[in-house]
Amino acid sequence: MNMKQTVKPKNRSGWIMLIVTLISYAISAVLDPSLAYLALNKSWAVLKMVLPILLVVFFLMALLSSFIKPKSIAKHLGKESGLKGWFVALVGGLLSHGSSYVWYPILSELRKHNARDGLIVAFFYARAIKLPWLPIMIGYFGIAFTLVLSFYILLGAWIQGIIAEKVIKKSKLRV
Repeated sequence: MNMKQTVKPKNRSGWIMLIVTLISYAISAVLDPSLAYLALNKSWAVLKMVLPILLVVFFLMALLSSFIKPKSIAKHLGKESGLKGWFVALVGGLLSHGSSYVWYPILSELRKHNARDGLIVAFFYARAIKLPWLPIMIGYFGIAFTLVLSFYILLGAWIQGIIAEKVIKKSKLRV
């Protein structure tokens, strides 16, 4: 059986963005060198502020992704998980990264292992906090705003999970 393989082209959008940025700086340097110098200094200051925190966040995310497996988490998300289950769901959502659709099969498998629906909802809601963006958010809005917003997002995740459990429980009773 001869199957035609399709080769997906490489995504070069990052390189294109870099080239566009460099060209923009070059045009700015030709038109107004002092403005280009000011922009470069501001960009460098932001990079120096964000880079150390960003490196720590990426390191922690890679470390957690390497050692934490879905099957080992399923036992902590069962019907009797209590506060520990909510904690695992919220922290797991906070630490997860990547596209949401990548998580669907993993969460479906957790659900097959009797993970609570409310915990899965809380996991998805907590994903609204993006760790790689927190340093930039702190830089622009301050640590107090970032912490308060993150707290309310996690609180909302917990409340959404509780609501989902009650709604799903009622719908299961009707069936």
